Amino acid sequence: MKPAAFAYAKARSLDHAIELLGTREGARVLAGGQSLIAALNMRLDAPPLLVDINGVSGLDRIERPDGQVEIGALVRHAQALGSQVVARDAPLIARALPHIAHPAIRNRGTVGGSIAYADPAAELPACLLALAGEVDITGPAGRRTVKADDFFLGLFETALGPGEILTAIRVPAATPQMRCGFAELARRHGDYALVGLAACARADGAGLRDSRFVFFGVGATPVRARKAEAVLDARGFDGLDEAVAALADDLHPEDDIHASGKAKRHLAGVLLRRVVREMQDPWA
Repeated sequence: MKPAAFAYAKARSLDHAIELLGTREGARVLAGGQSLIAALNMRLDAPPLLVDINGVSGLDRIERPDGQVEIGALVRHAQALGSQVVARDAPLIARALPHIAHPAIRNRGTVGGSIAYADPAAELPACLLALAGEVDITGPAGRRTVKADDFFLGLFETALGPGEILTAIRVPAATPQMRCGFAELARRHGDYALVGLAACARADGAGLRDSRFVFFGVGATPVRARKAEAVLDARGFDGLDEAVAALADDLHPEDDIHASGKAKRHLAGVLLRRVVREMQDPWA
């Protein structure tokens, strides 16, 4: 199929991009385009204008300011995958990146695009939520920061408002006490996950504290398993069986063409066991 007709404009700067977005209701930002172009071709989306931000300087940086890792919106997945800063200071993201699609997609797809598109089966939104990260947004009213907990609102729905552009994400830099884990199950490597799990916690003796276990592919947004988190924080690794049982209250996946909701919840338990054991012995 071919997309519906649309206008195209290339932004010279961030301010110019915001100005262009304001000229047409429903205008969309074009970054890597790896999800957007497919949606256009299938006529799932038909914006009147695409605003290309690939020429906007300063959005493709990876930096480490003040104990955080900041990743610009135009950082390609392949760039992040090859970054020593991401590997050392954001190991959860580094673990997730190889699971994103295939090399050709990772060469063009952007970190900011993945977060802004908010596909519920995508890896990076779950990682951002597991790390208690935040999103920088710039729009007609200026700049604002939104915590990951408040960013994902519904199916492909985020806190981005009209004319606003996601410019960067930030996550806390890893510490010696941080434990993270990542796993997903897909029909083939590179496909969207049937079920996935991104997790982060603080090691505390023989247990974990401040756990954040975020499942993807099981709801309209990334889903925190809050009851399972509470069990693991209270009982440590000895509470793994109870935490898996708690997923019955945390997760309510629907049936789809790939698996039933019941099967997905079972697979979520399998992944929880894998990831918790990985966090228990990160050097294994």
